[in-house]
Amino acid sequence: MKYIKYHALGNDYIVINPENIKKEINQDMIRLICHRNYGVGSDGILLGPFNSQSCDFGLKIFNPDGSEAEKSGNGLRIFARSLLDNSFTDKSIFTVETLGGAVSCEVSSDRRIVTVEMGAVSFDSTIIPVTGSPREVLNETINIDGHNLKFCAATVGNPHCVVLSEHPSPEIAHKYGPIIETNSLFPNSTNVQFMQVIDRSNIQIEIWERGAGYTLASGSSSTAAAAVSFKLGLCDANITVHMPGGKIEITLDNDFFARMTGSVTKVCEGIIADEMFEDHITNQLT
Repeated sequence: MKYIKYHALGNDYIVINPENIKKEINQDMIRLICHRNYGVGSDGILLGPFNSQSCDFGLKIFNPDGSEAEKSGNGLRIFARSLLDNSFTDKSIFTVETLGGAVSCEVSSDRRIVTVEMGAVSFDSTIIPVTGSPREVLNETINIDGHNLKFCAATVGNPHCVVLSEHPSPEIAHKYGPIIETNSLFPNSTNVQFMQVIDRSNIQIEIWERGAGYTLASGSSSTAAAAVSFKLGLCDANITVHMPGGKIEITLDNDFFARMTGSVTKVCEGIIADEMFEDHITNQLT
């Protein structure tokens, strides 16, 4: 099974062409490939390209726990670059169909910077989804282990819970992230961002990603957090999102249509040996 590995600000993905797979990939295989000790190691798998009736290319995105993700900003940037690297297109602008909707991608001439139109961000509880009466989920309170946390919820094609925080840290993300991720308030679970507004053009976030855990960077998380800060009137329309892995630029319009720009780095390429799948160790993975 041939693969190429990239990272987007430390958020690493393995790109696999479905034509290079002998049999249909399953949840156990995904978990094994993504495992940092037993497999190649990554924050997810980008499976594509597939044929698409509505876009130039189709893409399936898988989390390291084997679940399928609707959308990933970093994953889309990586996949966009991989299409040019592997001569699937010679165009710098094209569209990609994901489970979370169609997106337009633009790759720079050196392929190191990619801009993705993430679509319109919604705060509607029925779309995200969030339980309770239909509403925009803004400045609500969730009680976690006796602590009241103020949050907003949004969807960028996948669900997000943005927690307002004065001092976001990896420790806070590890402590509260997994509890919020699976809270009954979010029927489909949720990605979690702990956000501090630095000034009207800059925010800082720490990320707990649904199905992946603590993550150095995330494109969809950056988009959701930036949209929340703009919606609350705390930031202007052009926002730099600071994360442990680096910075992503988000631009929003008055309808909360978001464009995301960030870097992509190629790491390596190789072949996954059949022997890895023959050890039958997937039941040991955590």
